[in-house]
Amino acid sequence: MRKLISVAASLLFAVAVTGCSEETSDSKGIIGISLPSKTEARWVTDGGSMVAALKELGYEADVQYAQYEVPTQLSQIENLLVKGVKGLIIAPIDGTTMSDVLKQAKSQGIEVISYDRFIRNSKDFSYYVTFDNYKVGQLQAQSIVDTLELAQEKGPFNLEIFAGSTDDNNAHVFYAGGMSVLQPYIDAGKLVVRSGQVTLDKVATPNWEGSQAQARMDNLLSAFYGNNHLDAVLTANDQLAIGVISSLRGVGYGSGNSKMPIVTGQDAEIPAIKAIIRGDQSSTVFKDTRALAKAAAEMMDATLNGTQVSVNDTQSYDNGVMVVPTQLLPPILVNQQNWKQVLIDQSKYYSEDQLR
Repeated sequence: MRKLISVAASLLFAVAVTGCSEETSDSKGIIGISLPSKTEARWVTDGGSMVAALKELGYEADVQYAQYEVPTQLSQIENLLVKGVKGLIIAPIDGTTMSDVLKQAKSQGIEVISYDRFIRNSKDFSYYVTFDNYKVGQLQAQSIVDTLELAQEKGPFNLEIFAGSTDDNNAHVFYAGGMSVLQPYIDAGKLVVRSGQVTLDKVATPNWEGSQAQARMDNLLSAFYGNNHLDAVLTANDQLAIGVISSLRGVGYGSGNSKMPIVTGQDAEIPAIKAIIRGDQSSTVFKDTRALAKAAAEMMDATLNGTQVSVNDTQSYDNGVMVVPTQLLPPILVNQQNWKQVLIDQSKYYSEDQLR
């Protein structure tokens, strides 16, 4: 499920070329970047974008990808500390595992920023930069409400839920945002979850694996939808959506009289946009990771220089031991009606050739 897309391949090359060099005399220093995996297009894109943004500010970057192995990520961060980086930008695989290595960073005077995925149970970092992930969940869920016309008393409809990995704090936030919109309709009987699987522990997908989402959907369809039509799937990201769609297609949805359910997503990855164009996927949420990478680079630069850091939320992100000053960026819902306007005309995130 996790295939690198063409836009990411060039960025990976850029990381390989510029991301692991010795500090030069005219550099402000090296910033270490620790990301979960390079098997997902978005993390490769993030890495390349941060390298470029830091270079603009006078820094070099050393980017490490941990392939969803927590011990590997911790070891990579320790190696970055040994190399003498000036700062660390970390997207943790498991946000609860960072305490010891961040104590080491703090003792060496190294500034740390939590990037997109939240570091928990540590005071030894300064800021968090991410998208408004609660809003992401709300956008996904509201697209279901609007399409099914639930506010106009339509229904009941059948719904299933696919959340992300519980070791990723964002998965909890996406889920909470989505359920804040859908729970009233579930309570009213307008949305029916035939599997009974509603709580996060029941609907989570370890490591955001699309193949696991596909396998779970296979089981749900077999057990609960032999004689019932599935109308909507709240799906937390595009990888899960592609797995869900593969399962649905496998039993005949989207052909003949069996209409494809509403399937949501997130990340605006190329396979998902193509699925939206052909009508398999209903929507995704676009989060311009170039803007996020730029915000992280500027946040690190301001922190190192002792200048004012841009934050817009100082109350919401409690990691268990402190409330973390946070900069939130806005997400955008993308569907069949606006994908070209948002992704090509306005943001120039993709070219038309990439989406053919």
